[in-house]
Amino acid sequence: MNQSQQSTGDGAGQRPAYRPAVDILDAPNEMVVLADLPGVDENHLEITLDKNVLTIRGTVEPPSFEGYTPFQTEYGVGDFERTFTLSDDVSRDGIEASIKDGVLQLKLPKTARSARQKINVVAR
Repeated sequence: MNQSQQSTGDGAGQRPAYRPAVDILDAPNEMVVLADLPGVDENHLEITLDKNVLTIRGTVEPPSFEGYTPFQTEYGVGDFERTFTLSDDVSRDGIEASIKDGVLQLKLPKTARSARQKINVVAR
């Protein structure tokens, strides 16, 4: 998926919000979402679940140029935001989140009825 920029509002001083790139992995009992959030740590990350909407918000502290005034800057600092609509196959209990080196890992357990299972076939 492509990382795209979104506006966070129309007021002065608003910073851009970027849509982080994600990988979604499927396993028999859970799904895993990996999201790229460079510059975000656990203290600047908010993950909420409201009904079926999972929202990831990460803020990045802008760099400090103590004693200097930027003459030219090419890297635009912004925050991150991404939302997902969860199906009923994802259990709302037991969702786990961890972040390391700017990569968020969300583990979304599947409900018992949606977990993949093998059906044994017998001869008649």
